Amino acid sequence: MKPKLRIGLIGSGFMGKAHVFGFASAQKVFDLPYEIVLHTIADVSVEAAEAARAAFGFAKATHDWRDLVNDPEIDVIDITAPNALHKEMALAAIAAGKHVYCEKPLAPLAADAREMAEAAEAARIKTQVGFNYLCNPMLALAREMIAGGELGEIRGYRGLHAEDYMIDASSPFTFRHDPAGGGALADIGSHALATAEFLIGPIVRVMGDCVTMIGSRPDGKGGVRNVEVDDVGRAFLRFENGATGSIEGNWIATGRKMQHDFEVHGTKGALAFSQEHFNVLHYYSTSDARGRQGFRRIEAGPDHYPYGRFCVAPGHQLGFNDLKAIEVAGYLAALAGEGPEPFNFRAGYRIQTIVETIQRSSAKGAWMDVVLA
Repeated sequence: MKPKLRIGLIGSGFMGKAHVFGFASAQKVFDLPYEIVLHTIADVSVEAAEAARAAFGFAKATHDWRDLVNDPEIDVIDITAPNALHKEMALAAIAAGKHVYCEKPLAPLAADAREMAEAAEAARIKTQVGFNYLCNPMLALAREMIAGGELGEIRGYRGLHAEDYMIDASSPFTFRHDPAGGGALADIGSHALATAEFLIGPIVRVMGDCVTMIGSRPDGKGGVRNVEVDDVGRAFLRFENGATGSIEGNWIATGRKMQHDFEVHGTKGALAFSQEHFNVLHYYSTSDARGRQGFRRIEAGPDHYPYGRFCVAPGHQLGFNDLKAIEVAGYLAALAGEGPEPFNFRAGYRIQTIVETIQRSSAKGAWMDVVLA
């Protein structure tokens, strides 16, 4: 029999539900090293926690997240609470000897993320940050093609994560608008940065431009609150391998629901991808005959691991929650010593450092080196 891995989940919102789907699907799709047990869920009130317990299939519920940290039966603390709470929860879990799975961004400040990473490393705790877009088989294929030289020397990169969920100026101030929430660059631009480094390699220099377009929002109490974070964060990039590029994080992009896109341009070819059609990668090769050149469509299928775990035929398509299942499977393999942590707290710290470097660059109007303290 497989050993049991008991999960304590903090938060039952959209991402909490996505994590539960990930755990449930991973058990059915992969030969995991553990039997997953949904042990306890915590939420802001007894009523909310109990409703989530019944809906998600947890054995227990609580309104105090510390109950999870202090429960000796729980092995993994899964954090999907608001960004500003990640540090306190993660450090408490690490101190209690529990592994930690945390949604991105890891922490509002790079210094906090560094403290979390160092605490986990010192305690030999294994961690995972929720950058599940990187688990897409099409991104793995793109990285393989780039590393294998199929595109030649990489000259240019463009990355974008754009949505429109903050476009309404009359929508209320939320934790995402607080400086502790980070703004569009930290909230969704971090995905664009993670993808850029996953594909091209380390970003070493940035020139940022962060803009607040909606300066105030209703506070929900009859007044208004000023917004200090960016609605749009952009940056020019220089990579360690000599390539240059740009990224954008934008949560007021009218009409866009999930535009996590990239283009890679090399001396022998190019790639283009959109998360809104994320089972397809477009590939251009300069070796094609003149008059036959153009972007060809590569359709996700069983040849692109682990697509075949979900479906035996191409063209049937993976979904967002399937990427969470792949992320869960990778993390559990790391917990069992079967592979490295796919995207641990140290990696999350690096992304937060790049975010803050872009923000400082924007404030100073100057290029800045990415330096990890």
